[in-house]
Order: sequence, then structure tokens, then C-alpha cells
Amino acid sequence: MQQLRKLYDWILHWAETPYGPIALFILAFAEASFFPIPPDALLIALVLGASKKAFRFALICTGASVLGALLGYAIGHFVWWGVDGEFSSVALFFFNTIPGFTQQIFYDVKKLYDEWDFWIIFTAGFTPIPYKVFTITSGAFDINIILFVVASIIGRAGRFFLVAFLIWKFGKQIKSFIDKYFNLLAILFTVLLIGGFVVIKYLL
Repeated sequence: MQQLRKLYDWILHWAETPYGPIALFILAFAEASFFPIPPDALLIALVLGASKKAFRFALICTGASVLGALLGYAIGHFVWWGVDGEFSSVALFFFNTIPGFTQQIFYDVKKLYDEWDFWIIFTAGFTPIPYKVFTITSGAFDINIILFVVASIIGRAGRFFLVAFLIWKFGKQIKSFIDKYFNLLAILFTVLLIGGFVVIKYLL
């Protein structure tokens, strides 16, 4: 828990430097395709530090995340499959390295696409469900790219602009709340992150 507190403090410090927006862009981009940590915490920290730029930060986060989603799509489309339809070394690296990203979940997501189409991409973009699983799977199974981009923009923008609005509107109160209940929130965040994989595997 102490390490989480240090990470939280480190994230907050970006709001006090000129490199915060760049760090937000990189984190949001990477999270949509391969990185396990979502950008929400940094977005919150930046808005807390500069509330007048709240929606600019949300726009940066959205744009970077959608671009990262396109990278994830490209990974799935161009390098996911090897010879004879077997998984490539890149795919095996993801399965062995990214927490919760298994072959079973990969095929479960394909079934969700077949049933829900646009809505499952939107849901993955808006909720704690790990987005990278869906971006890569979209490319691997040749999901319509226009539908993918539109759903990604709507889902990601809805999520990040909602977060930015809440912090912009209730910033000081929320900051005090976070400082007071940080340990509980850290546990809740972990539960939500793990819960995202549970939703993929068991509920949808």
C-alpha cells in the first residue's frame, strides 16, 4: 500500500510541471494498446492541479487513447497471427506478459463482438474493462475499422470528459476525500481493475 501511495504522489506531481500533458498523452496512448495502468489517475491529478485546463486534459487523454487504440488494432491486424493461423511470437508475448490477457479471454471477446458489435467496443472504452484486450482483438478479427474508431471516440470521450467534469466541479472536496480515504480507494481501484477481467470472462 505504501508503494501505491508513492505512485499517487508521483502522479500528482506532474500537475505542477510543464510535462504533465505530455505524460498524460503517453500514458493514455500506451494503456490502449499494451500498458496495464489506465490514465485516469494522472488525468485527475492534472485537473486538480490546473482545473481551468480540465477539458483540455480530457481532450488530450481521449485523442491519445484513440490513437493508442488504433495501434492496438494494428497489432492485432498485422502481427497477431503467424503461419497456418497460429499465434505469432508477439501474441504469445502479450499472453505471457499482460496480466489477465489470456487466450481464453481473447476468444471470449471475439464472441462478444459477434453478439454486441458497436456496443461492446463502447462499453470497453467507457468502463474499467481492460481496453487493450478489445483493441487488439478488434484488429485480429478484422472488426470494421470505422465502427471501431467511432465507438472508441464515444466511449473514451464519455469516460474522460466525465472524470474531468467531476474533478473540475468538485475538485477541492474530492482531493480532500482522496487524501483521507486513499487506502480504501486503492483497494477499490484494484477490485475494479480485476473486476474488468471477470466481466469479460464470466458475465458478458
